[in-house]
Amino acid sequence: MQTEKHRAALNRRHLLIGASAGAAMPLGWTLPPKQVEARTARQPATREDERLMRVAIAEAARGDLPFGAVIARGGQVLMKERNRGKEQRDPTAHAEMVAIRRFLATYGPEKLRGTTIYASGEPCCMCMGAIVWCGITRVVFGASVQQIGRKMGQIMITSADVAGKTTFETIDITGGVLAPEAMALFK
Repeated sequence: MQTEKHRAALNRRHLLIGASAGAAMPLGWTLPPKQVEARTARQPATREDERLMRVAIAEAARGDLPFGAVIARGGQVLMKERNRGKEQRDPTAHAEMVAIRRFLATYGPEKLRGTTIYASGEPCCMCMGAIVWCGITRVVFGASVQQIGRKMGQIMITSADVAGKTTFETIDITGGVLAPEAMALFK
């Protein structure tokens, strides 16, 4: 049975461990200031968005699960991929992750910054985290997390939830582009 004194000692130790962990951060790393608010913006879909979403949906039709992704800049397709989780025996091989990995191997990280990613399904929290860290500044998706969750297991965290917690980047999100076409791939 823990005494009040023992609990207080444990709490002090947790505070010290947390403080020393923060002090051990690599030089130049800082935590974002608490007063910075997350910034997201929503843009309406364009004809160009629909054209590139059709490319992502075509990739999704070839995936081992019905998800496809396209990375583009200025309307030009720079990379396209599909879900390869079963094929690669890798649960992280979502279409967005595979496209990002191939893009980085081909072009490097500098060219990824400022691109747009088109995903047939709304990026999950893993993919959205990667999108943020890579500096992709716009996400256009077809089917929403809620729609996908009705067909298969899904972590119910939206891309806007992740973007809303991002204090160092503005992420433009356009959702629902050709969602019925994307959902038609789920059987």
